[in-house]
Amino acid sequence: MKINWNSKYTTISVYTLLTFTACILVYAILFNFTVIGDFLKKIMDILAPMTWGIVIAYLVNPIMKWTETRLKKVIEKNKPHFRITRVISLSLAMIVFLAVIAALGAIILPQVIESITTIINNFSTYINNIEKWVDSLLAKYPEVLTIVSDQFDNIEKALMEFANNIAPKVGDIMMKITDGTLSFIVAVKDVLIGIIVAVYLLYGKENFQAQMKKLVYAIVPTRGASTILRICAQTNSSISGFISGKIVDSIIIGCLCFVSMTVMKFDFVVLISVIVGVTNIIPFFGPFIGAIPSALLLLVAAPKQVIPFLILIFVIQQLDGNVIGPKILGQTTGISAFWVLFSILVGGGLFGFAGMILGVPVFAVMYSLLNEFIAYRLEKRNMSTETKDYMPEYVKVKPKENKTQKKTNQNKTDSENNI
Repeated sequence: MKINWNSKYTTISVYTLLTFTACILVYAILFNFTVIGDFLKKIMDILAPMTWGIVIAYLVNPIMKWTETRLKKVIEKNKPHFRITRVISLSLAMIVFLAVIAALGAIILPQVIESITTIINNFSTYINNIEKWVDSLLAKYPEVLTIVSDQFDNIEKALMEFANNIAPKVGDIMMKITDGTLSFIVAVKDVLIGIIVAVYLLYGKENFQAQMKKLVYAIVPTRGASTILRICAQTNSSISGFISGKIVDSIIIGCLCFVSMTVMKFDFVVLISVIVGVTNIIPFFGPFIGAIPSALLLLVAAPKQVIPFLILIFVIQQLDGNVIGPKILGQTTGISAFWVLFSILVGGGLFGFAGMILGVPVFAVMYSLLNEFIAYRLEKRNMSTETKDYMPEYVKVKPKENKTQKKTNQNKTDSENNI
């Protein structure tokens, strides 16, 4: 029997079926979110080497392109030698990348290890400093001692309960430490495999792009395929520029923090600078995330340095957000602070640290595409595409008149009055 797809009732039935299917899918996702989350986490763990490979490829690609452009002028004067040029440029780019990583490790790691060793060796001194600080506080404010004495029994009881609860969990804590060590070893393995993946991706990037276009044009109609490829190109450009720019920005912030803390004679300069630089990769929250453990470290070792350090981090964050960041990234993401916060929380909740970094550029692309769709729909209805035209009247601000306009309007009013 031939189905009449133009029939009114057939159309209603199809839409009803699609709506019912969508409701079932939403119900299944909501009530099996933990299972789906665990499944996605497992997939992400399996694809971790590929993820690292893509990130490394994004970082190395600008170096390779720069080298390749200059090699072509020397090697391909008379005849093209694509493979030779690509192999040499890729090799040089990977050597530069690994040399930079090795140099940073050789400079930073000994300092970080020395700082951690100092903390462990002087731990008892830090405890004595805290005790002296508490004694001086009680001497200045004796009423605090009275409050503590009154609540001593409750405090002692709470401490005993805490000790009793924590004792059985020592084994679990040791297991977590062991799991953390294993996770670190697995991460190192993933990075090493990721370097190999990056080499393959960079060597055959044009071939991979051609295969993707071939697949899209084979499945999707021509008009839709062109739109999909444009979105992919826009996403690639956004993520590439954001990752490379953010890493350069974080290196500058780490160096700026190092110089400032050295001048101000703070403790644990290298360790704290590394923490601040690494966490600065995370948009919006990065400097504050790095400042919290660093401030706690200084609170134990040198309490007098905590307030100046927090002021320094605030100044650096303002300088980065208003001057350094926009200059390096070329242009802002084009989304408001609220949507930056939203994209970080959602990306971090779904995909962890990588989601916090990539959430902003990916959401920026989605936001841009949604704006294009809204503008397209409004233009079809012959409506304004300007957001200000949809604001309430009391929010709209009339533009200020310059002196020339004001004089012209005044003359016009005078002439009307004379008439």
